[in-house]
Amino acid sequence: MQKIFETRPLHLIDMKENKALNWGLFAGLSLIWGSSFRLMKEGMVALTPYQVAAIRMVSAGLVLLPFAFRAIRAIPREKRITVLWSGLLGNFFAAFLFCLAETRIDSALAGILNALTPLFAVLVAVAVYGTRIPFRQWAGVVLGFVGLCLLFLANGIPELTHIGYSSLVILATLFYGLNVNLVSRKLQGLNSLNIASAAFCFLLIPSIIVLGATGYFSLDFSDERVLTSTGAAFVLGAMGTALASVLFYQLVKRSGVVFSSMVTYIIPFVAIAWGMLAGENVTLLQFACMGIILAGVYITNKT
Repeated sequence: MQKIFETRPLHLIDMKENKALNWGLFAGLSLIWGSSFRLMKEGMVALTPYQVAAIRMVSAGLVLLPFAFRAIRAIPREKRITVLWSGLLGNFFAAFLFCLAETRIDSALAGILNALTPLFAVLVAVAVYGTRIPFRQWAGVVLGFVGLCLLFLANGIPELTHIGYSSLVILATLFYGLNVNLVSRKLQGLNSLNIASAAFCFLLIPSIIVLGATGYFSLDFSDERVLTSTGAAFVLGAMGTALASVLFYQLVKRSGVVFSSMVTYIIPFVAIAWGMLAGENVTLLQFACMGIILAGVYITNKT
């Protein structure tokens, strides 16, 4: 009896596997970064914003330190400055800017402003690098941003106070947009773990200096609040920075500037999930808005 087997070209199988891995990285980053805002708030219960941001950088550097020396040797000398800039733009500056901003603005407004990242990523790609962005990706970015704004407006219009602190988040998202383009164009051939390890090794010393200058080492570590906040900041660095950076560098190199930057659109999903676990209600309107966001992300990544 003749058996007929359904076969598919290998390149189609590889494409589907690549898509699945890209979505897996995307989902993992969304979960990690979506939980980071909660850890930031917990860290600032007993610590200053500068201390939380500095501990975040130090803990990320310590987690990746075992890989750092080999990573630095593996990175070509001419690209080491670029790796340092990537660490500064994508992590160091943004960590301090977000912590400072969240002392005055609420998380809803911070979430909306954080979602400017894909728009800045596209604008930097066009203005600085002369990249031609397909209309489909423009449409996906805009649709996702509209859905995000509607999601937050469904809970009431956030107060637009402390404009100066809001601008800190906008500046951080501009840095994110610059970094995602930098990684995509200048660090494409480098291992993701090597990039993250080298970057945070460079950032260890300035972060420790910040901790010393802000009096962290003189705090009363017998105080349970200080220990709890320090623990939250450490987890924030180990997971929300070290692990997330490795995943993000990999996602940027695999899927490009626009899709990887749209992780910021999914962060509210994680925040809502945390709220549901705490007993909060989720309305049909919120589900509809999340559907719009997902449609924007899908359109952006559709080939």
